[in-house]
Amino acid sequence: MTKIESIRSEFVEYIPDDLEDGVLYISIPYATAVHKCASGCGETVVTPLKPTDWSLIWNRDEISLYPSIGNWSLPCKSHYWIEKNEIIWARKWSDAEIKRGRRKDSKRKKHYYKNTKKHNEI
Repeated sequence: MTKIESIRSEFVEYIPDDLEDGVLYISIPYATAVHKCASGCGETVVTPLKPTDWSLIWNRDEISLYPSIGNWSLPCKSHYWIEKNEIIWARKWSDAEIKRGRRKDSKRKKHYYKNTKKHNEI
């Protein structure tokens, strides 16, 4: 496996069937960004672009995704940031950290959607 150190963006309507290494495919109509795992394991990584998941920053030349990408469900369990077209590697999390992170993420999403629902009912 060869780790990817940088990534370029390609804006598409539909995500292609065959993904190229080192390309972040971004579909604005479907609010999704997809790429092959930067670890080189070949797995597909889907990052939904929504207030409760990832946000994208694009300045015509560079792309960043926030927060980090933790591929906890993949065998490689890679963890990295995409910042200004660079892959910034983060340390792997322990199983306990992954579990805590998932709980925190679930709570944050429930809170967001609960408040969004209340706001929409007004």
